[in-house]
Order: sequence, then C-alpha cells, then structure tokens
Amino acid sequence: MSYRIIDISKDLNTKNVYEGDPIPSFSVYKSISAGNSCNMAAVSTTLHTGTHADAPLHFINGGKDIASAELSAFVGECTVIEVNETVITGKFVNDNFPQVKRLLIKSGGKAYFDVTGAEEAADMGIELIGTDAMSVGSAGDQKGPHTALLGGNVNILENLELKNVSPGRYFLLAQPVKISGVDGAPARALLLDGYLFWSK
Repeated sequence: MSYRIIDISKDLNTKNVYEGDPIPSFSVYKSISAGNSCNMAAVSTTLHTGTHADAPLHFINGGKDIASAELSAFVGECTVIEVNETVITGKFVNDNFPQVKRLLIKSGGKAYFDVTGAEEAADMGIELIGTDAMSVGSAGDQKGPHTALLGGNVNILENLELKNVSPGRYFLLAQPVKISGVDGAPARALLLDGYLFWSK
C-alpha cells in the first residue's frame, strides 16, 4: 500500500477571517511553567473559521445540525478541478463540472457560486462541494447559493488549502467535528494521493 497524505486544511489559529467575523482568540488557563500539571488552552471563534463544514442549519431555519451530517459524504473518492472564473454560473456548471459525488474547487480563493450555479450543482446529485474560497457564496449573496446547495442535500466544505494540489482524483477524509445543535464545525481535511487498498 503506497499513498501520500496531503493536508488541505487551513489553521484555525489565523487572523484571516471572513469580513465581519471575529478574529479567533486563544487563552492559556493552565501551564506547566505556572506550576500546573499540564498545559491547557481555550479558544473563542466562530464555527466558520479556518477549514470547516456548513450544516443546513447555517442558512435553513430548522435544518439539520452539523452533528447530523451524513459522514459518508465527507469520506471517499473526490475530484479536484481548477476554476479560473470568478462567478460559477449554471452554464459553467453544465459545461465544466464532472459527474462525481465529491468535487473540490481550486480557484485561488476567488470563485464563488451564483444561485444558478448552486442550483445546477445540486441538480447533478453531487454529495459534497469543497472550495478554497472562504465561502461558496459572495458578499452580495450568501443566502441564495448556500440555500440552494444545502437545501439540495449538497454538503459544503469551505476555506480549503488547495494551492499545492493538482487537478485530479484523490481520496478525501474531511469529517466535521461532532457538535450538536450548531450550524457548522471545523474539519481536518486530508487528501490521499496514490493507490489505496481497502479490505472488508
């Protein structure tokens, strides 16, 4: 068995957050140097900082929380494509998206969906869409694309690190942290590149 692990997660301890979101803050409340038996830190941040998954509850009132996410969508073969467009429209989806279960979009963080693009992607039956942008939507319209995807049973991964990933097929491991009753959660997203042997 031979494969390479590629970490496509961004650090939660980052000052690069979505405009208007609070910057993460960390505090140490136990330290060995202060005489405690261990080091322990606490963090204050939104659940949409760094690499994370969105739950339907994020934009759909009464939608499923992140603890109810279908984990199989976050684990399995995926395809990475490179997108040079800024706006992913319905026409672009129809002309360029492959028929796959899991699709990761590499765009240097610049591409986002409009409503038509999100609706077409959902109609394709894609189970998961990941992006290296901070969001699948734009500053002018977050609700439309998110609602179309999440309401169409498409799981969302945002803020991936794909700059060193070539387009192609990989094996994705990106389960969100289990937190009941909330609209999203951090994820440690990995790609396995190469031959992978599975046995029952």
